[in-house]
Formats: sequence, C-alpha cells, structure tokens
Amino acid sequence: MCGIVGYIGNRDSQQILLEGLKKLEYRGYDSAGVAVYTEEGLKIKKSKGRLAVLESQLETAPLRGTIGIGHTRWATHGKPSDVNSHPHTDNTQKFSVVHNGIIENYIELKEELIARGHRFVSETDTEVISHLIASLYEGDIVKAVQKAVRRMRGAYALGVLTEYEPDKLVAVRLASPLIIGVGDGENFIGSDIPAILEYTRNVFILNDGEMAVLTRTGVELMTIEGNFISRELFHVDWDITTAEKAGFDHFMLKEIHEQPKAYRDTMSSRIDPSGKEVVLNEVKMTAEQIRGIQHIHIVACGTAYHAGLIGKQVIEKLARIPVETDVASEYRYREPIIGPNTLVIVVSQSGETADTLAALREAKRCGARVLAITNVVGSSVAREADDIIVTWAGPEIAVASTKAYTSQLIAFYLLGIYLAQILGTQEEAYLRQLIAAMKSLPEQVERILGQSETIKNFAGQIAAHDDLFFIGRGLDYAVALEGSLKLKEISYIHSEAYASGELKHGTLALIEEGVPVIALATQQHLFEKTVSNIKEVKARGAYVLGVNEEGDKELGKSVDQVLSIPKTLPLLTPALSVIPLQLLAYYASLARGNDVDKPRNLAKSVTVE
Repeated sequence: MCGIVGYIGNRDSQQILLEGLKKLEYRGYDSAGVAVYTEEGLKIKKSKGRLAVLESQLETAPLRGTIGIGHTRWATHGKPSDVNSHPHTDNTQKFSVVHNGIIENYIELKEELIARGHRFVSETDTEVISHLIASLYEGDIVKAVQKAVRRMRGAYALGVLTEYEPDKLVAVRLASPLIIGVGDGENFIGSDIPAILEYTRNVFILNDGEMAVLTRTGVELMTIEGNFISRELFHVDWDITTAEKAGFDHFMLKEIHEQPKAYRDTMSSRIDPSGKEVVLNEVKMTAEQIRGIQHIHIVACGTAYHAGLIGKQVIEKLARIPVETDVASEYRYREPIIGPNTLVIVVSQSGETADTLAALREAKRCGARVLAITNVVGSSVAREADDIIVTWAGPEIAVASTKAYTSQLIAFYLLGIYLAQILGTQEEAYLRQLIAAMKSLPEQVERILGQSETIKNFAGQIAAHDDLFFIGRGLDYAVALEGSLKLKEISYIHSEAYASGELKHGTLALIEEGVPVIALATQQHLFEKTVSNIKEVKARGAYVLGVNEEGDKELGKSVDQVLSIPKTLPLLTPALSVIPLQLLAYYASLARGNDVDKPRNLAKSVTVE
C-alpha cells in the first residue's frame, strides 16, 4: 500500500505535494518522491527513508512549478532505495508516473519493452508503466494512458504527468483507491481524502475502470475506454483526524475492514491467470532442493507465531513434510537440530523482530535454508533470508495485528499448495479446488464484516467480565490462541485459550457460573467431540458463544449464542473464523474505554530481545 498525490493550479506545487504526502505517510514510509514541471522541464527528486529526508533535500534544492505528482512508498517490488522510489520515468525523462498497486504482468511487459530498446534502472513494476506510456504516446497523453492500461493486469491507482502536455494531469483507478479533489482554479488527486482535505472538501471518488483528466480550470471524468461520465461532487464533512482513518473510529477497525483487499493483494500475481496453480517467483529453491527438504521449522513471535501454528498444519497436510513451530525467543537457546535438509521459515510483520532475526541467523549458521514471510520488503529479515514471500497487507498502524496476521495465513496457504505441486503429494483436482476457494475468501470476509452489530452486542456482554476462555480443536485451537491474544492485549480482560480435549486435565476447575466461553466448532471431523466439550463447560455454568459454519443446525442446541461464518474448505476456515474474534476484541476494548490503537505497555515492532 502506497500513497499518491497530485496537484495542478497556480500555487507552489512542491509544498502542496509534501503536505499531502505527510497525511498519507501511514500508507507507506520507506521512501518518497515528487515530480514537478518546472521552467527547465520535468524534474524529479526522490529518496529512500521517511518523508523528512525528501523534505530536507527539497529545502536545499526546491522544485518550482505549479503542477506535480508525489508518492510515499511501501515496497512490494524491489527493496527500499533511491532508485526504486517513485515517481518513475522513461528513458527520455519526459514522462513521470506514481503508482499504488501491483502490475501482475509487468515481467512480460518489461521483456517486450527491453526487446524494443528500453533501458530499465529499477526493480519495480511501476517503471514499466512509464516506459509503456512513453512507447504508446502519439501526441495525446490521455489516449496513451488508455492504451497502456488496457495492456496491464493487476491493481493500480496512477498519476501521470508528461513534459509534452504540462497543462494536464491524468489519473486512473483499478482496484486501488483514488480520489479527485476539486478546488477553485486548482485540482488535486490523492489515494485518500486526508491528502487534499486542507485545500478542498469537494471530491469525486473514482470507481474501478475510471479515469480523470485534470486541468487548472476543470476535471473530466471518463472510463478507460473513453466514455465521458457525469457525477455529482461528494462534500466531505469529516475532520482531518477522522479522514486519515477513512471514516473509521480507529486504525484497528480500518485495518480489520482492509482484510479483503489484503487477501486479494497477497494472492495477486501468485495464482496463475488460469487459476490452476500457484506461482511463487520470489522462492528461488529448485524442485530438487524442495524434494530434499526433510524437516521444516516455523519460527516467530506473538501473532506471527499463531500464524505459524496454522502454517504447520497446512504444510503437513498438503506437502506431507514434518513441521515444528517454535517461539523465536526460545528457539536458538534450545539448540535445535538443524541441518542442510532443514527449511526454516521465519515469520515477522515488520521484518525487524529481534528474536526472529536472531533465530534466522542461528539457522543459517547451522546450514539451513531460510524462507521469510514478512510485510516489509527490504527489512533485515527479508534481506538475510534465502527466499521471501511478501505479504502485501500494507502498513499496520494499530499495535494489535489483524491484516498482517491473516495475510500471513494466505502466504502459508500459497506456500503449502506450491510445495504440494512440486512434490506431487496432492491430487491436482484438490489443489485447484483449494485455489478456487481461496479466491472466494475476500468476499466471504466482507460478509462476516456485515455481522459487526451482532458481535458488538456480545462484546458488550463480556466487557464486564475479568476472565474469559476460548476452546477449540485442531485448526480451531490455533485460531482460539490468536483470538485470546487479541482480546487480552487491547481489552485487558484475562483470557486463555485451551485445546478442548484438555479441559478434563485441569482447565475445568476454572469454569464457574456465568464465565464467558467462546467455542470454535468449524472443523466437521472434530465437531461431535467439540460439542461434547462444550456441554462440559455448560454443565459448570459457562455462558457460551459458538462459532460455526453456515448451514450447521446442531451447534445452536448446545450454546447460548451462535455466530456463523461462510462455508469454505476445512483447511481455509482460519482465514474466516478469526475475523469475528478480531471484531470481538475491538468492541470489548471500546466498551471498556481503552485506547484501542495503542494498548498499554505494548509497541508495534519488538526490536529488542
């Protein structure tokens, strides 16, 4: 997830671009840049690091002009660096592009352009767009952009500027947000409303497949096919703080609602266009190396560790390789048995978690190959691992992880299928069924988010309690651990998760009249045993919320309340069943008057042991 801004008018564009980027820095902060049309032509300044680095450079050598585009980056293709920063240009330096999204077929387009003499300097997919537009330009920038986007597959919000037509700014949207701000003698583009709210409250919100042509005197809306669109302006009456959260009360709630997009983005370009197989170009292991793997260790901390517990079951079922999951802070101190036939998978949202990084280095010292699952391209974990799968969740602001965790689950599903394809451990028909079901997950998450009021009501009931328990079996137990962690870290309710079958081994002593229990029962092969365990806690006075799949009529007979998730394949249920638990934690914290985004005693990234 990145942030883009654009301005055309009569004021100094540099300052407007910088102020807009400051409002969007939550969307990405590993590099930033601007392109401005000056008296000397189109000029670009960009740099690795926070926006303050770019701002300092522009104070020394400003770019003076009244039309420009800007970008703050969260890396997906290519590590954070000056050269990989946006805006990108072509070989003539006459065209400039800023981009939020992912171009799935950029390698194919790049190879075609190289064959025609284009020279590329970055590792990004975005640079391909500027070269493609330049190659298609015949005196009309709007038509060139329209031709270019018809060649592109993926998701994009674009701002395009050319020295040949310095009185126009072109914006295009497909599956990435983009708004157009309308002012008096000036107009704006932005990834989000906060970027332009200081200057105008009148906006057009572009829909997928639409574009806008901005001049100083007006805005034309059209489809990418060139059909003009008439639309009423939307007047924004939010304050700036609310706008940064896209109308949500907290970043955590916003990030919970961003999960359908995070799922799509993490799957994007990793499922081939036919939908028949997973393609992991970032994983450089050969088929021979994969066949030589005898053991897999998954190492992580906190929420990422809980994702690893799901990953263990996914990989063992699909690839039939034995997997251990370990807490990173314990891993290297127990002298793990590691050899050249061991694959160590480290999982870290930030890519800078100290214990996870130490475990990675210990694994490499012992001769293991290391694969990293991380949300940050160019992080220490990403740089030092042999292979990497980036979760394209975008930046998380709230301390309690939501979309990063579920994107890690998607990464494990992709990896499990990929390994199974190479090892031949599963029938092709089943793997295709899994892929098809994965592609349905984003829409199914959206349906769960529609049940927020029901979850909010139950959260109000549990908010008055000081103790709460989660139970489940198999994959449900792994999800219960994450649900319990979310609840206690932001609501401060003492919460524990137990494997249902362990109740009789001591846990039942904690159950008393009225204590809330959340019971997950989504695994059909374990359903009867889970119901039996639920009856045990009910007999001791527990008040039970059951989580099941749509169509099940039995669970309701044994619990006090039921929350149903859409039906999917058993292996994929964690990607759905965790969503109501995230919402439950959020609303419980809210009911108790806590700071949801910044819980006490906790930090977003743990960079010390």
